[in-house]
Amino acid sequence: QVQLVESGGGLVQAGGSLRLSCKASGSIFDFNVMGWYRQAPGKERDLVASMTSASRTNYAESVKGRFTISRDNAKNMVYLQMNNLKPEDTDVYYCKLAFPLTGRSYWGQGTQVTVSS
Repeated sequence: QVQLVESGGGLVQAGGSLRLSCKASGSIFDFNVMGWYRQAPGKERDLVASMTSASRTNYAESVKGRFTISRDNAKNMVYLQMNNLKPEDTDVYYCKLAFPLTGRSYWGQGTQVTVSS
């Protein structure tokens, strides 16, 4: 069983920064993808950024140049540094851990990010 625990959300003014953290625990295979998604009420959950265990990254166009994803494989942690935040970045942010070889994936409980104008 895998568990994900996120932290670091909160309220920030436009132009500010936040850093999200996600800790994975349990049975974690070496080849995996950790990422961040966000979801507004009534909308689909969209990819923000992801990073494979081999450090390959993928970003949504809307966050390129502002957000940076990083990992600490030894600690099974993934981070999302969010700079120059905009009101449209307001959402619940979810951490995801996926194992491409088995098709299984796991989600955290979500953390609220609110950016005021």
